[in-house]
Amino acid sequence: MHYPSIKTKSSRSFKTMSTLILPSKTGTSVLHYSDSNKCSSMRAAEQSCLALLETCNSVPKLTQVHAHLFKSGLQNNPFVLTKFASTSSDLNVIDYAVSLIFSDIDPISNAKPHYDTFLFNTIIRAYAQTSNAKHNAISSYHLMLRLSVPANKFTFPFLLKACAGLLDLNLGKQVHGSVAKLGFDTDLYVQNTMVHMYSSCAGGIKFARMVFDEMPKLNPVTWSAMIGGYARLGWSTDAVELFRRMQIAGVRPDEVTVVLVLSACADLGALELGKWVEFYVEREGIPKTVELCNAFIDMFTKCGDVDEAVRLFRKMNEKTIVSWTSVIVGMAMHGRGAEAIAFFEEMKRAGVRPDDVSFIGLLSACSHSGMVEEGQHYFDSMRSEFAIEPKIEHYGCMVDLFGRAGLVRKALAFVQEMPIEPNPIIWRTLVNACQVHEELELSESISKQLIGTEPMHGSNYVLLSNIYAKMFRWEKKTKIREVMGMRGVRKVPGCTKIELNNEIYEFTSGDKTHGQYKEIYKMVDEMQREMKKAGYNPTTSEVFLDIDEEDKEDALNRHSEKLAIAFALLNTKPGSPIRIVKNLRVCRDCHSATKFISKVYSREIVVRDRNRFHHFRDGSCSCNDFW
Repeated sequence: MHYPSIKTKSSRSFKTMSTLILPSKTGTSVLHYSDSNKCSSMRAAEQSCLALLETCNSVPKLTQVHAHLFKSGLQNNPFVLTKFASTSSDLNVIDYAVSLIFSDIDPISNAKPHYDTFLFNTIIRAYAQTSNAKHNAISSYHLMLRLSVPANKFTFPFLLKACAGLLDLNLGKQVHGSVAKLGFDTDLYVQNTMVHMYSSCAGGIKFARMVFDEMPKLNPVTWSAMIGGYARLGWSTDAVELFRRMQIAGVRPDEVTVVLVLSACADLGALELGKWVEFYVEREGIPKTVELCNAFIDMFTKCGDVDEAVRLFRKMNEKTIVSWTSVIVGMAMHGRGAEAIAFFEEMKRAGVRPDDVSFIGLLSACSHSGMVEEGQHYFDSMRSEFAIEPKIEHYGCMVDLFGRAGLVRKALAFVQEMPIEPNPIIWRTLVNACQVHEELELSESISKQLIGTEPMHGSNYVLLSNIYAKMFRWEKKTKIREVMGMRGVRKVPGCTKIELNNEIYEFTSGDKTHGQYKEIYKMVDEMQREMKKAGYNPTTSEVFLDIDEEDKEDALNRHSEKLAIAFALLNTKPGSPIRIVKNLRVCRDCHSATKFISKVYSREIVVRDRNRFHHFRDGSCSCNDFW
């Protein structure tokens, strides 16, 4: 934005006057006067300027106050300059105030008497709260040091927030050093902001926990900052565990903390804990704001109880676009495409305009339900009806839609005709579709290109390795694994989580770390025998190893999903539902086996994998074998 220049007299053009030392908010300030009448006049002018700034609500008015400030000789007044900076910040033009305040620093003395701590704090805070100018907060602090203006305990929270916004761990450590040097490291507000800063920066979570553990006093903000750090990193188990410690300590969480805990519950699929949090909110009388209700909807949908999410949604007096989108995305995750479309149309009738996130949920719903024509219609409507330009995520949904429906060549043509450059995620989506529908040569070609583009991404190698296994080209498969080892590329291990008695248990393939592992493996063998009696045949083609059929069956039998289900069968009441969360896409054998387990043991089994939910009942799955 361009601001009009205003011609004013420089402060150096005024005649030398006597001086009067007046108290300011952080020390003393200097006013010039020739007699007592002039002093009173200056005070009146100061009050007039402050009053004008109090009511200033636009940039044009601010420029007028700027002119009045110089005309009144108040360009060095600390109160007026601080208020001018604060008003400029409120109008998102802090640079304008800074250019005025620091326009005539003496390069020799580097000092002016009207620069004080309160003024610098106002400027640093303004920059720390500006999305694209946080680095200027640090620069302002450097200038503060150069001008020998002392920092106080209010300076550092703003600086630490700026470091958090910049995601700069090294810079944050330097500010931490200054905090300790000046003795402000025992201030609760500074400590809270330090926890937030460290937990926001990559590699900083351990330092956040060190600060947290050393704090003698913790308030709800402290707990929220640490829990939020874990939640943002996806360390949801740690977030939940810390929340439990918070309860033991008798600290009442605020709305922000509850939202963060619900996010962790959603990530873990911890429905029982999420329900307990809902009960706690009701018991403690925590207001159910729109944001909190949206968090509950997200938790219920991601924990497998989408009907409860809809019930809560219907009870909301006020619904935002986030509310509608959360329900639509929830329907998509559960493969209820027709209902997702119904909610989308209802949202439009309610006068809520869909955004790009709404369309991602809607297109995903069409993809998971095999609704190709509907997906194409809504994709086209983004531009034609709502003037929304599709993003890479929307194109990815369409590639997934065509690929799942077996239209692999159409998906390829769609990618080649995209007006924006396809990213590796889109190419991997296409490779997965090629594998499922036996387009192995095409998937081999794309996978090789992906390895060239992303040589350190483990899934690219795994895809190509699996393709060679399907082609029975074992030497090439072995070669790919060797290349991964030489380059230090690691495969993401498959794991399955299950919540039981408010504890989260995690299993990996062939896991023997659990205290009940002997009983679990006996249960797995029993499951295998009972399933085979019911007609189950292991899908050994899912084992991409050059071993005999018996060993392949044994490998399948040790998949993490089966271990988690066996653990649940051992430790839950007969007939009670089982809910598990898999970090990868569920394999075809585990999908087939779970259908048989649900029938043989008369259990409802809810499985959330990387892509969607599967509800198994009486030998069938809600996805109708389309996933």
